[in-house]
Amino acid sequence: MAGGTMKIQLVFLLTSLLALSSSVMLVHGEDPYLFFTWKVTYGTASPLGHPQQVILVNGLFPGPVLNSTTNNNIVLNVFNHLDEPLLLTWNGVQERRNSWADGTPGTQCPIPPGTNYTYHFQMKDQIGSYYYYPTLGLQRAAGGFGGITINSRPLIPVPYDRPEEEYTVLIFDWYTQNHKDLQKILDSGKGLDRPNGVLINGKTAKGDGKDKPMFMMKPGKTYKYRICNVGMRETLNFRIQDHRMKLVELEGSHPMQNFYDSLDVHVGQCYAVLVTADNKEHTDYVMLASTRNIHTNPHDKDAAVLTGKAIIRYVGGHGAPSPKLPPAPTDIQWSVDQVRSFRWNLSANAARPNIQGSYKYGQIQIARTIKLVNTVEKVKNKLRYAINGVSHVDPETPLKLAEYFGVANKVFKYNIITDNPPAKIAKIIEAPNVINITYRSFVEIVFENHEDTMQSFNLDGYAFFVVGMEPGVWSPDKRKSYNLVDAVSRHTVPVFPNHWTAILLTFDNVGMWNLRSEMAEHRYLGLQLYISILSDSAQFRDEYSLPEWQLLCGIVKNLPRPKP
Repeated sequence: MAGGTMKIQLVFLLTSLLALSSSVMLVHGEDPYLFFTWKVTYGTASPLGHPQQVILVNGLFPGPVLNSTTNNNIVLNVFNHLDEPLLLTWNGVQERRNSWADGTPGTQCPIPPGTNYTYHFQMKDQIGSYYYYPTLGLQRAAGGFGGITINSRPLIPVPYDRPEEEYTVLIFDWYTQNHKDLQKILDSGKGLDRPNGVLINGKTAKGDGKDKPMFMMKPGKTYKYRICNVGMRETLNFRIQDHRMKLVELEGSHPMQNFYDSLDVHVGQCYAVLVTADNKEHTDYVMLASTRNIHTNPHDKDAAVLTGKAIIRYVGGHGAPSPKLPPAPTDIQWSVDQVRSFRWNLSANAARPNIQGSYKYGQIQIARTIKLVNTVEKVKNKLRYAINGVSHVDPETPLKLAEYFGVANKVFKYNIITDNPPAKIAKIIEAPNVINITYRSFVEIVFENHEDTMQSFNLDGYAFFVVGMEPGVWSPDKRKSYNLVDAVSRHTVPVFPNHWTAILLTFDNVGMWNLRSEMAEHRYLGLQLYISILSDSAQFRDEYSLPEWQLLCGIVKNLPRPKP
């Protein structure tokens, strides 16, 4: 224990000494440490042709890619130069034993304006494509996000040849309104209108031959594109003119390597694909991301399709791209079938030396089934979204801190929702929504979406197996249709309109973990909850102690810190 404390103190000292550098690596006898300094500021950009305020990270929109390797220790000093509090979350990074660094309002106190906070976390036993973003209010609508890459260690093979180069591609819907004005609309009780456009890495091209290329490819070479939908609400169909994509990774899993002409990327999801520059015509080609309008309401389905574009240029090539652009699919079933087509590569390695298929999730007995039904209605004349009848509200004291300091009963109540809600929710109540799940239990979670709009749910701290999805209402006999052999493991899952989706996972990561809708409007208006995983032993091997540098607020601000 003393050695661990000394190590943490050493890291904290080194962080202070290196605060003026943006990125430094220090190699210990253990896993390497990567040191970063990020300055978060406002800036002005014109992504849709009109100047507007955006949130920059180190002067960039989107922010810099956080590039790392499996098991790297990240020490990231964030300076908040905004005029409002700030938190960053690392979407998909599991933060093993360390929900202290998860960056959600239920786990951390916000970073006040004009101050800084240092995140410490490890890319423990992970590879893959992820991203970070601000979690407070609707700051995400202004930017502050960027890609995260966790590379495989040199000794762990990946099931494809090394590409010529890798590119991060962030696709997202975009509003021209200020994020604070959007938040005021929601606070007034109304919902948001549709976005104004779609961007690729913060820009969109015209495709008239005058655009500068965003990506370059050498003829005959193969490139890796890491694609994440970091937007507010819209499923986006991603495709590249006259090029097929081989899917090689999704959120840390190696799937069977099928070719796709286009991919539906739901909000919060990430994919990695290989693209070969094998066209005879060495001209420009258009990369597209367009809204899918996945609704069962006929009026919504007729909404105009919004499309963002970027230019890929062959090295040495000349000529404008062809005006004939590949269309996106138009029906829901196409998207459902695509999600079902993803299969785990059982013979491939991921972050560990053992192959993915060595984990037989389908042979584990289910200890608990939790059904989560999302609803929406007016509460006190204001729009609210809820899970099992409870619309989550963040208290002033973060849930994790209240629990750790032993004052949870003064901040929230556990388990105010049931595992099997009634067919019709009587009314929505507003309260912190926290459930307990037993440490190391194997749990089945079923999402039921009774609305005519798309949902996309993310669970922090974990990856889970997506074993089934169908239209209608779930019942135990639906387990007969589960994929218990090669379902993919990921952290974000779509739930289609009037469909259910089932996932399986072992809750083996102690902490307080956010399960949320990745639709920013829905999350802000209550469509989220927290899952508390506690260890009876309260040992350092199960969970890190409260960091000495952790910010305190609410009713724990002046309380003595518990012993480690």
